[in-house]
Amino acid sequence: MVKVITYGSYDLFHEGHYRLLQRAKALGDYLIVGVTTEQYDEYRGKLNVADSLMERIEHVKQTGFADQIIIEDHVGQKVEDIQKYNVDIFTVGSDWLGKFEYLKEYCKVVYLERTKGISSTMLRNGNFGIVRLGIIGSGRIARRFIPEVKYVSGVNAEIVYNPHLESARKLTELNQLNIYTDDREVLFRHSDAVYIASPHNTHYEYIMDAINHGKHVLCEKPLVLKKREAEEAFALAKEKKLILMEALKTAYAPGFIKLISTAKSGNIGKICEVEAGFTKLVQDHNLREFLPQESGGSFTELGSYPLLAVIKLLGRNYRDISFTSFCDKNGVDLYTKACIYYDRSIASIKTGLGVKSEGNLVIAGTNGYLIADSPWWLTKKFKLCYEDRSANEEFFFKYQGEGLRYEIGAFIAQINGLKKHTSVMKAEDSIAIAEIMEKYRNDLSNNLVRRIVL
Repeated sequence: MVKVITYGSYDLFHEGHYRLLQRAKALGDYLIVGVTTEQYDEYRGKLNVADSLMERIEHVKQTGFADQIIIEDHVGQKVEDIQKYNVDIFTVGSDWLGKFEYLKEYCKVVYLERTKGISSTMLRNGNFGIVRLGIIGSGRIARRFIPEVKYVSGVNAEIVYNPHLESARKLTELNQLNIYTDDREVLFRHSDAVYIASPHNTHYEYIMDAINHGKHVLCEKPLVLKKREAEEAFALAKEKKLILMEALKTAYAPGFIKLISTAKSGNIGKICEVEAGFTKLVQDHNLREFLPQESGGSFTELGSYPLLAVIKLLGRNYRDISFTSFCDKNGVDLYTKACIYYDRSIASIKTGLGVKSEGNLVIAGTNGYLIADSPWWLTKKFKLCYEDRSANEEFFFKYQGEGLRYEIGAFIAQINGLKKHTSVMKAEDSIAIAEIMEKYRNDLSNNLVRRIVL
């Protein structure tokens, strides 16, 4: 007798799950199905699981394919189960291709082609279906984003749109998706929500078009580069009763949310100053980030991160702001420092694509300070410090994968009207960031920025 084993969450049970179990059963004579617990799902970075463990087990049972159902609840259990049950074949969907090669020491490993175009649910009477997600853009961030979708329950990446069809085709085939197109009407027909990962200058048009087509929108940072455009976009989303969110991943990371709440809890007293930097050296100056016609530059590319920290800690009502930039010969800023003045506090931020500096986040208070080392925007840890060093505390957090699953999870939770996953990001914050972006670009073009040519 050939024994086969497979594992999964099987949340919001759908056609893809059914077909995968059907093909797994066909590999042998006896199929063992491992269903993961909620706690283990959370540990391994699977977000927004909606159905209970018992509901998910029942869905698997009703297919009739499983000869035995077991529960997976800890790391290393796959090796233990393969040996315990004398398994001959381990199988899993092809979206995990290469991830389980280590199991070949114990049994044969088979990757089954995933079912494309999952849009219907089966064997369940719950409140939520699968959100079909359309991807606008097929560049670097979209390539990192799509693999993270599978870690969020209740959503499926369905279609890629790009006016350059060949680029959309390559990304679609790379991720085994269903459809690619250069026609927006096709995109909207095959999606319930869209993720916008196109160049900055195109965001506003895509946002408004998607909302007018009745689609929820998750848009890469910066959401837009003008305050008026941000206000109009959020007003339209509210009118249409749709979700519009800025995909600024730091705002949705568990560690950053804890950092903000700790800073504002009174532990360090009154917050007097915030220092935040985000710099990296990019060698290829032919990229979009260095093109003035694409609104390139370090401030538009990276400024959203430190501005988020400043706005969440000191508020949106700043009194004045000044900028100093080191620019290339085309006028694109390679490094910018901004000082933001409040009535009773101050902030300084640094962004860089061609100049490297330390990238800490330091929050100074009257009783102590908080420090998160670079890369603080991932917020894997931070330290709470006092004059008496023996009272210092250090906090550590899991940061799963690229971190994009946190923003996806929050987006889907909001679509479903859930508060399960929180965010410190509000519409007013995105509007404030757009306002500062607009001021910087206007000041730069009007020679109000202290500019130094490198």
